[in-house]
Amino acid sequence: MKKTDANRDGKRVALYLRVSLDDGRKTVENQRNQLSTFCESMGWPVVMEFSDQKSGNSTDRPGLQKMKVAASKRQFDHLVFWDLSRLSRGGVSETLRLLEELRAWGVTWRSYQEAYIDALGPFAEVVIALLSSIAKMEREKIRERTLAGLQRARKHGRIGGRPKAIEDFKLVQQVEALRAEGQSIRKIAIKVGASPTTVQKLLKSSA
Repeated sequence: MKKTDANRDGKRVALYLRVSLDDGRKTVENQRNQLSTFCESMGWPVVMEFSDQKSGNSTDRPGLQKMKVAASKRQFDHLVFWDLSRLSRGGVSETLRLLEELRAWGVTWRSYQEAYIDALGPFAEVVIALLSSIAKMEREKIRERTLAGLQRARKHGRIGGRPKAIEDFKLVQQVEALRAEGQSIRKIAIKVGASPTTVQKLLKSSA
């Protein structure tokens, strides 16, 4: 969570950012840059920031929970996120429940990619329900692709003579994410508790 000084005359805005390693996104930087630029153009001071690197299906995301606590205490007035799928991929009921909680706390919200929702009036909930259903279907497709990838790996791949290593998909994702941040093989090896040779093989296999 990140705080900055707020302009008392402006709407206090919080950003919620989320990426999931399951769908190939490594960092929230792109979301942060575009949402910050958007808020600046609107004259909205960003006073808080929350982020997660976790599936949108999970409701126990640390950043999401911190955001809800801050919203319930009215520490910000308006929540801005990239799109509804970044906020939740748990389906219609979960998404609508989360938005209703924000409303009950007096917090408004804006989906950067779906700004048209603001102009829909009484039809907004219908569109939100549709978008939430699509997001949930996409999450299931991602899960199916991940499982299919693991099955192919079990059938065709070995790493360092240890077939089970390639089954640890989370380890491969962690190594890829750290490498994408520019960290060295040695530092990655220390962080994941593996040898530099294993890290190199994991990266080569995932490539």
